[in-house]
Amino acid sequence: MHPLLILMIIGTAGFFFFTAARAAAERATEIGRDACYAAGVQWLDQSVHASGMRIRRKPDGWLGLERSFRFEYSEDGHDRHIGKVVLLGGKLVAFSGPTRAAQAVVSQFPQL
Repeated sequence: MHPLLILMIIGTAGFFFFTAARAAAERATEIGRDACYAAGVQWLDQSVHASGMRIRRKPDGWLGLERSFRFEYSEDGHDRHIGKVVLLGGKLVAFSGPTRAAQAVVSQFPQL
């Protein structure tokens, strides 16, 4: 194979990996922000941070990337607590965070 063709294939794969990672981070940001708002707590730093990634089997049997994100929130402005959002593909599979919001977020889990 021509080296330029190999470079183009690698570049295209990298581009799609990057855009999928950004989409997952935006989805995790939306979930974390909405959960903090629902619980009436302060969402700190207005961002999520990627904390892990692994290959995992989806409910339909195909392999997919499971991405973990963490965020921080405060109940009274003087403390910091860590919340976690785990996405498999684009679907929420695990959440830990503000206690009052956890039930609202868990009710959105797909029925397996």
